[in-house]
Amino acid sequence: MIACPRCGDALERGQEYCLTCGARLAGAAAGPREPPAGGWLPRAGLALVVAALGAGAAIAVGNGGRADRLLTATGGFATVPATPTLPAPAEAGTGAILDWPAGEEGWTVVLATLPQTEGRRAAIARAREARRRGLPAVGILDSSRFASLHPGYWVVFSGVYPSEAEAASALPQARRLVGAAATRRIVP
Repeated sequence: MIACPRCGDALERGQEYCLTCGARLAGAAAGPREPPAGGWLPRAGLALVVAALGAGAAIAVGNGGRADRLLTATGGFATVPATPTLPAPAEAGTGAILDWPAGEEGWTVVLATLPQTEGRRAAIARAREARRRGLPAVGILDSSRFASLHPGYWVVFSGVYPSEAEAASALPQARRLVGAAATRRIVP
């Protein structure tokens, strides 16, 4: 038995903290730790056996003893329906820079996000460049007016889509022109 250097209370060999005053004990009071009885190897082996049995049981129960084929649906991107559920922006057919449809929720392809401190003109220039390069329905929006976006940015976008799949189908064309293009949900 040793005594705590702070409060003088009795300590056991291997004790790291004094139970009376909470002082951390160093050097001689700490002493070497005793290894756990039985070692780690038998416990690890037992855990491995239990895991293997559990995996086997899960496979047997999940498959129900049948050797059915697992079918996985694969496919490309969705196509835009002939009649969109969102109203088309008024100027979609022209070369004008669009605004997001008022009060509408939907998906788009974000081409760039520019801090509003750089000004609206920088965003308009990026949108015009994207329009010149052939992207459809290019516009800008003020992120501060939309709950799904971080405020303080001008967002240059391409397209207004009712679903993420439809926006994703337009993404490859946008990425050919803007490598960092991404789909984004827009919620007023």
